[in-house]
Amino acid sequence: MRTADFDYFLPPERIAQTPIEPRDSSRLMVLDPQNGTIQHRVFRDIVDYLVPGDVLVCNESRVIPARLYGHKVPSGGRVEVLLVARRGERVWEALVKPGRRIREGTEIELSSTDGPVLDALVTRTHQDVGARTERVRARSIGRTDAGGRLLEFEGGFDLDVALEQLGTVPLPPYVHSRLNDPERYQTVYARVKGSVAAPTAGLHFTPELIDRLQAKGVDFQFVTLHIGLDTFRPVQVDDIREHRMHSEFCELSAQVADRLNLARSEGRRIIAVGTTVVRVLESAAQGTFKKNGTPLPALLAGFQPYTGWTNVFIYPGYQFKGIDALITNFHLPRSTLLMLVCALAGKDFILRAYTEAIEQGYRFYSFGDAMFVANSRPFGR
Repeated sequence: MRTADFDYFLPPERIAQTPIEPRDSSRLMVLDPQNGTIQHRVFRDIVDYLVPGDVLVCNESRVIPARLYGHKVPSGGRVEVLLVARRGERVWEALVKPGRRIREGTEIELSSTDGPVLDALVTRTHQDVGARTERVRARSIGRTDAGGRLLEFEGGFDLDVALEQLGTVPLPPYVHSRLNDPERYQTVYARVKGSVAAPTAGLHFTPELIDRLQAKGVDFQFVTLHIGLDTFRPVQVDDIREHRMHSEFCELSAQVADRLNLARSEGRRIIAVGTTVVRVLESAAQGTFKKNGTPLPALLAGFQPYTGWTNVFIYPGYQFKGIDALITNFHLPRSTLLMLVCALAGKDFILRAYTEAIEQGYRFYSFGDAMFVANSRPFGR
């Protein structure tokens, strides 16, 4: 299967630059692959397509202020750092620009976002009072296979607090407008810090909409997958089978696994809110996680709790085991996310839906509109 099969043209004006208000007033395209039908609704109408007993599984990962600015020590050359994934207590995988001169041993001193070096950082304790440090430095300790750097931050201060004070939330490269409220790039249920991009399918939910769904008998469960940069990277190889996914950290708790297994045993639908949730659930349902480098045994039935890394790649031909339906946004051409949705509902059907969405004026990508798509069973059962 060729990467070019998943290409399409999107007029630039269809890329949403700002979030819509309120969150649940975005548009919703409802797809039924069984009948080949497409409906056009508003996101809050999702209530009409869910029934008591349905389980909505959400990714509660929270976007961190992963974009940092600084200069090399002692040369003073300016650098921009984008944290990608935490690899240790004080070690992060990162992209550094310009990176070609960031050799092993290079030190970077962090700056505030407006340029000057931060003179003092208050390190919080449990009483929110602590010592000051006059500098915040990181040292390059190696390269990654993807061309990034491993940065080790010095001790003596609370690293998470440092990131909150020095960093900014990184918006996707296709968003060019300034975001006045950083919380608008967080889901209302974001709790576990670690992503460098938002699980955008969840951005459409409001507390009031969640209350309405729970009152109807819809069950909300939460998993974690910390999103890395593969979200925005198009597949570069011609044959998609040659593409290698970047590993991302995820967690499916034993309690959530039990609730999902109960729902499955009772014939209730499991609906993923976002492609990140799909990757967690499908990995857990098929035993594709690894422990100490060894694949865990495949499951005959049910979900397996797990905390660790996953690089599962889902594209057409894949047989889903963990989900019945998906809520998702519209994705970039040639992306692994578009391939995942095509695997669920069929490439021709999805690309036809994308064409119709463009014709109907839908807003695309992170701040754009949503679709609700089934796997095997018709909606409403």
